[in-house]
Amino acid sequence: MTSEESILRKYERAQLFFAAKDYLVAAELLESVVADAPADVAPRELLARAYFHSAQLKRAEAQLRLIVQRHPTESYAHLMLGRTLQRQSRHEEAQSWLRIAAALGEDVSTAS
Repeated sequence: MTSEESILRKYERAQLFFAAKDYLVAAELLESVVADAPADVAPRELLARAYFHSAQLKRAEAQLRLIVQRHPTESYAHLMLGRTLQRQSRHEEAQSWLRIAAALGEDVSTAS
């Protein structure tokens, strides 16, 4: 098995744990995937979502800030960053991220 196949298998396993709402295990797997493939947006975004759903909000915020810095048109990352800041009661700061998400086409009226 190549390193690339191993990364893909970990990512697929992480997706299964995420779907089963086992966010802590998903995050653990995704941390490894992100370490091995730091330029890939999808695993990092799923890692941020796993952190968000397991109330690791500072970690989610850090991952989302990396995504929007490297990929400023990733609308869902902007939305999630806004939602993450809202969950931390940082509503004023969240609004700018939600406005960007809306401008990029995300529906910001629904909960994450």
